[in-house]
Amino acid sequence: MFVPCADSAPDLTGCTLLMPAVSVGNVGQLAMDLIISTLNMCKIGYFYTDCLVPMVGNNPYATAEENSAELSINTEVYSLPSRKLVALQLRSIFIKYKSKSFCEKLLAWVKSSGFSRVIVLSSSHSYHRNDLQLRSAPFRYLLTPSMQKSVQNKMKNLNWQEMEKSPCIPEMKDSELCIRIPGGGITKTLYDESCSKGIQMAVLLKFASEGDNIPDAIGLVEYLNEWLQITKPCSDSKPSTLPWKFPSSWRLLFGSGLPPALF
Repeated sequence: MFVPCADSAPDLTGCTLLMPAVSVGNVGQLAMDLIISTLNMCKIGYFYTDCLVPMVGNNPYATAEENSAELSINTEVYSLPSRKLVALQLRSIFIKYKSKSFCEKLLAWVKSSGFSRVIVLSSSHSYHRNDLQLRSAPFRYLLTPSMQKSVQNKMKNLNWQEMEKSPCIPEMKDSELCIRIPGGGITKTLYDESCSKGIQMAVLLKFASEGDNIPDAIGLVEYLNEWLQITKPCSDSKPSTLPWKFPSSWRLLFGSGLPPALF
């Protein structure tokens, strides 16, 4: 499934894998764009899979004319060896009934590659929030049992809130409680599969709605940064500002504008 760019597969043992879920507002994918662009991560390979809609395009992280014509596809892997970080970016939707198969193959790669942990960036429909969630910060986290031992205290020190359980059947008040992530795409499947396979996984999500989701993506990476300290605040007149670098592809995120000829 994983195809390296080099002749041999890179050693990913002990690395942290960051990845998005294709979820409401594409918040996780936009957040991954920010991380890959800001850290100037290099592409080390891609996934050859029939589980996602095929796509191809120019380099979304182009910094000059020389590398703007490089091609990118629907599922690519980037790396920052100095920080032992690996980023998986998803750029298209899943083919019907193929998402579970993708999750199984992905987690098999995670285990065979020796990743120390997986962090999934996701989102959930904001209109599904209950009263408690409406009165609190719009971020939540989930940890698999094997992950709780190592980071649960850290999450408490950060005053983060774990995703609450809700009725499995919302219309029934006496329904059994479970974790529900409406609009979260493969998030719940990845989490459940990781729990059963003993994989260390954390899910960080933001409640969001469709629209201009750049602010949601920035909020999510800053939420992640509280924990991992991926980057530090700028040392200018605004010390609280984090230096997130927007990728060049975002210039056309909402199209190229209206043609002047219309007016």
